[in-house]
Amino acid sequence: MDLLKIAASQLGTKEISGSEDNPQIVKYAEESGITGITNDEIAWCSTFVNWCAKKAGLQTSGSAAARSWTNVGIAVTDPKPGDIVVFWREDPLSWKGHVGFFTGFNNDASIVYCLGGNQNNAVSILGYDAKKVLSYRRISQVETLSVPQPTLKRRDKGNEVIKLQKLLNFLGYNCGDVDGDFGPKTENALKMLQANNQLTVDGIYNSNTQTTVESLLQS
Repeated sequence: MDLLKIAASQLGTKEISGSEDNPQIVKYAEESGITGITNDEIAWCSTFVNWCAKKAGLQTSGSAAARSWTNVGIAVTDPKPGDIVVFWREDPLSWKGHVGFFTGFNNDASIVYCLGGNQNNAVSILGYDAKKVLSYRRISQVETLSVPQPTLKRRDKGNEVIKLQKLLNFLGYNCGDVDGDFGPKTENALKMLQANNQLTVDGIYNSNTQTTVESLLQS
């Protein structure tokens, strides 16, 4: 189903004032596998985008943080309706942001119109200052993941490194762009995975790391 149609089907969904919560907003988190969103008062713009993307069988960020989308898909300079738009809030260098689906520009492209969640406490279409755009992202169908063969290490290149980078990003260890080049970001992401799974933290993808990755994918 078309991503924008899924998002548009939710237009009008809004928070409920007081102690009551809109169950649909809570469901966005539950069905996206995002923890910590237990009511409709917690910022849910990224949760909504994750929910729509998952329904469409597309890449997700798996995070309630709006800026998590800067690492998903590919950056584009010619956004089309349905692309992701990530904005900064308060300060370009802060962690705060907003994310929604691009629907168009105004006449002089100074305003970006987005269909998104948590916009005036509802799923709605609003205009935002184009100067606050951090990135336009184009997401694609979720790819079938395959486990690379060891051993891989810093400065290695090629298809096996691509497999490793896809897996790291999928498991939530951000290694940046999937470019087939085992650089410092891939090494650091791998070290974090190793540290979190009681492996030797050396940044080298070996048979022990492979076994752990296989186990994580099956869990």
